[in-house]
Amino acid sequence: MSLASLILLAFALSMDAFAVAICKGLAMKKITLKKALIVGLYFGIFQAGMPLLGYFLGSFFEHLVTSIDHWIAFILLSAIGAKMIHEALSCTTEAGDDSLSFKTMIVLAIATSIDALAVGITLAFLQVNIYYAVTFIGFITFALSTAGVKIGNIFGAKFKSRAELVGGTVLIIIGVKILIEHLFLQ
Repeated sequence: MSLASLILLAFALSMDAFAVAICKGLAMKKITLKKALIVGLYFGIFQAGMPLLGYFLGSFFEHLVTSIDHWIAFILLSAIGAKMIHEALSCTTEAGDDSLSFKTMIVLAIATSIDALAVGITLAFLQVNIYYAVTFIGFITFALSTAGVKIGNIFGAKFKSRAELVGGTVLIIIGVKILIEHLFLQ
């Protein structure tokens, strides 16, 4: 996987966390740098940790699925992307919660990083330096989530669905690219 693909993957995976950070910003009456950094750290750490966990799980089972790994990557990335697009296009709105308690933030961080766990499994089947990948994913998620709190507070829910739509589309494109490269270019 190229550097450009890793960076695109990192941006795509960060879109769920970015969208939730925007919602956090919407719910907060007063934004401080500390609050924005707390949100960014929770999301960045979990978004980096889950693909690392997925990578090690995928590596453990790699010998069982090597012949179909490209299909697994395509299906997982496409399913995650489709889910993000569906959420972006749905008309439901979430109630704002401005709490930054440990319990609240852990639940949100896990919920927004489950997709990253599945992506980490697919990364185990590809030629990827997992440490570079999780560094990009964690840093980009941290930066976007920190900014998302402020953006949400200023601009409202306008960007939430667009972020999820773009992220989902990018994940599907990466899945298709992996499948095409394996089926037709090897």
